[in-house]
Amino acid sequence: MSVPTGLISHTRKVRSIYKQALRTLECWYDRREVYRYYAVLMRQQFDENKNIKDMRVAKDLVANAEEELFLKQHWLPRKFPNSPGGVAYGREVIPPDWVLDYWHPLEKAQYPEYFSRREQRKREYVKLWEKKFGKTESLPHH
Repeated sequence: MSVPTGLISHTRKVRSIYKQALRTLECWYDRREVYRYYAVLMRQQFDENKNIKDMRVAKDLVANAEEELFLKQHWLPRKFPNSPGGVAYGREVIPPDWVLDYWHPLEKAQYPEYFSRREQRKREYVKLWEKKFGKTESLPHH
């Protein structure tokens, strides 16, 4: 869970608790019909309290729900594979653009339109850089 910054509305807190509670139920109940049964019961609890206008009572309900969620959390929560903490997080490394500069000319010849457009864009980028920051002085070669 990420650390929230700024103010979070009461409605957003309740939605977040509800979603976390559903994820917790998914962890505890493998069989879909059992999970759905407890999800419906939990939704009923949320619906019973949705029309409370007194913010002190609502705030207490949120605090109690957060505490109950903490106490009932699963010892090994499920994580989505590509999410932080998942088994595939960061597995696919996207190579940086400069790798294409080291392709062999025969490899580049297979994609002439792409590499001509790429060289044109590199020149445009250098012009933009020089316009914004000025020309760079060439370094002496040893």
